[in-house]
Parts: sequence; C-alpha cells; structure tokens
Amino acid sequence: MKRILILALSLLFIGSVSIAAEQKTGQSDASQGAGQQAGDGVQIQTIQRVQNQGEDQQIQTREEAQVQTEAGEPNLLISENIQRARTTEEARQMIQARSEALGQEVQALSGVEQKVYQNQNKVREAVHAFLAVEDLVGGIGSRVSEIAREFNNSVQNTIKAEEKIQTRNTFVKFFMGGDKDAAGELEQELNQNQLRVQELRQLQENCACGEEVKTMVQEQIQNLEQEQVRLQVVAEKEKNSNGVFGWLRSLFNR
Repeated sequence: MKRILILALSLLFIGSVSIAAEQKTGQSDASQGAGQQAGDGVQIQTIQRVQNQGEDQQIQTREEAQVQTEAGEPNLLISENIQRARTTEEARQMIQARSEALGQEVQALSGVEQKVYQNQNKVREAVHAFLAVEDLVGGIGSRVSEIAREFNNSVQNTIKAEEKIQTRNTFVKFFMGGDKDAAGELEQELNQNQLRVQELRQLQENCACGEEVKTMVQEQIQNLEQEQVRLQVVAEKEKNSNGVFGWLRSLFNR
C-alpha cells in the first residue's frame, strides 16, 4: 500500500514539473517568433518534436554556413583538391598546415559546435593525411585513399549525431532520457569504422615504404582509434540515459 502511495505521489510531482517545463518551452518558442503558446494538455511528445525540429534546423544552418566559408567545405574533403606529397617532409608540412587550418576553423565556432568539431578534427586531419601520402605508400595508396574518403563521409554523419546528442533539450532528456536514435546512428558508423581501422592496420604493416612514412600512417591510425573510443563512450552514455519515464518503467517491471 505504501509503495502504491509513493508511486502516486511521484507521478503527481512529475506531472507538475512536466507542466512547468512545457510552459517554459512554450515561452521560449514565443520569444523566438515561433508563434506558439504554452497551453493545457501539451504533452512531453510535443516538447520532443519541437526540440528535434530545432536541432535539425540548427544542423542544417550549420551545414549551409559551411558551404559559404572561404575554404569552400570545412568538413568535406574532395580528393581531387588534395595535393599529394612528393616527400615525407612535404607530407608532414601539409599535415601540419591542415591541422592549423582546422584549429582556426574551430575557433570561429562556439558552444557545442566548437566542442564537437574540436574533438572530431582528429578524424578530419587523418583523412587529409591519408590522401596526401597516397603516392608515398606504394601499391596500397589507392586503397588507403579510398578508405580515407569513406572516413570523410563517416565523420560528417558522426558530427551530426553527436550534435544531436549534445544539444538535446534538458527537460526532454530528464523525462525521456537520451536520444537513442542518434546514439544508434553513432554506433552504426563506429562499427563500420572499426573495420576500416583494421584494414588500415593491415595495409600499414604491408606497406612497401620507408619507416618514416609508416610512422606517419601509424600516427594517424592511432588518432582514428582514439576518436572511435571517445565516440563509443558518448553513444553508450546516451543509450543508458533513460530519464524519469524509463526509471518508472523499470520500477514497475520489477
């Protein structure tokens, strides 16, 4: 009997907090010109939908801004535009220059976007490096560049997924838990990237090239691996965030 009473009181408390959250979200939307007002009967699902729309719009705006940058495409690397290094020294200079350019790009961002791009710059730098050393790694060059292009496509997807996770509305996350869809998208990319990293390691071991070039390739593979580990932690944490409703479901299922 006590347990039922406690659950009932908990639900009443959650209901009152939910209404307050809905009113706050409605006021925020109105101040942004959305023309929406908080009203009785607004459900958590509505908050979820509004938040998702806001996240999608933010990411879309970010992508449109990228196309208009001086570099042309901050997170897109077109292989035809990448100059191939002729010597190991030239390769290191190109990689360093790209690293500095990516760092400057991040400084122009703010908040969550800056954090996400700064973390994932390791992958973007590695993509550039693999394309730059294509002519220095012998017969495996074409395959290394192909994998680099695959990583380039993947990093665009992982950035979008991580942005969705990092910008998830606090109230939605409190009640509904983490963004399971975004976490799933992240894990799907990570599974494919794990296979790519394994193949890169095999190619590096069989590379008919000098030790200095092998070392450069090894360094970039390690950068990829470190970022994959970080993203896996992000995805697992988001999946395990169940929110109040998830906690209640687990309580009733005991």
